[in-house]
Amino acid sequence: MIRAKADLHMHTNHSDGHYSPSELIDLVKKNEIDKIAITDHDSINGIEEATECGRSLGIEVIPGVEISTDIEDREVHLLGYFLDTANDELKKYLTFFRQERFHRARRIVQKLKNLGMSISIDDVMDRARNSAVGRPHIANTMVELKLVDDYYEAFDKYLGDNKPAAERKIHVSPQSALKIISDAGGLSFIAHPAYVKESILMTLIKAGLDGIEVVHPSHKEYKKRFYKGIVNQYCLLESGGSDFHGGKKGDFDNLGKYFIDASKVEAMRKRLHKNSA
Repeated sequence: MIRAKADLHMHTNHSDGHYSPSELIDLVKKNEIDKIAITDHDSINGIEEATECGRSLGIEVIPGVEISTDIEDREVHLLGYFLDTANDELKKYLTFFRQERFHRARRIVQKLKNLGMSISIDDVMDRARNSAVGRPHIANTMVELKLVDDYYEAFDKYLGDNKPAAERKIHVSPQSALKIISDAGGLSFIAHPAYVKESILMTLIKAGLDGIEVVHPSHKEYKKRFYKGIVNQYCLLESGGSDFHGGKKGDFDNLGKYFIDASKVEAMRKRLHKNSA
């Protein structure tokens, strides 16, 4: 029996992904993935298009988002699933985050100019267009302007944490991020937990986290087993996916390789039903 595949971590060009929602759905279909979540950074604008296209091709699209928060002076990403995209508070927060992303991008560009680089915020926004602008857009712009040789050089030399053009993002508290997701009718998961300390994971669980992203390209098998153990110990839910972006990130091979069984999605639905009962 062929298992239904669910990839619950994917990005479109409404944040830092390369493909439009419709183009992404076409790729998903070709890679025989049955259910996905669109989890753009601070944006839900790609969900409607993806849902309509997915419906025509028999692919379920779960409305999601990826939100940044700060814990113990570390940036931690939370994934929200099954969101009510019409929720006014959610839309208000995401609008605020998108505005802050623009202000941060402008500060980064100014630092690059101070380093002698010929780049402007207009250059970046011409490429980001209506996306929630972030460092990947700046990196791609630097490549296209021939200021660096490739995407990774941009981060390694200039844009990465503690590099000359680095600028911290404005974050909400973990409690606020969890509340934003919950009030929009969704479930909250920590994204790629291998990037954070176990103490941070425990802080989030105590604060009301619904689940853990167990499957991710950054997780080796022993890490997957470790997170599955925590899921079972604390009666949490399990998620996973490819964290696919496409384009210059060079992660195309992750599509169809990193996924969870669709039964995990049904467990999420049961939790939502129980919460609303």
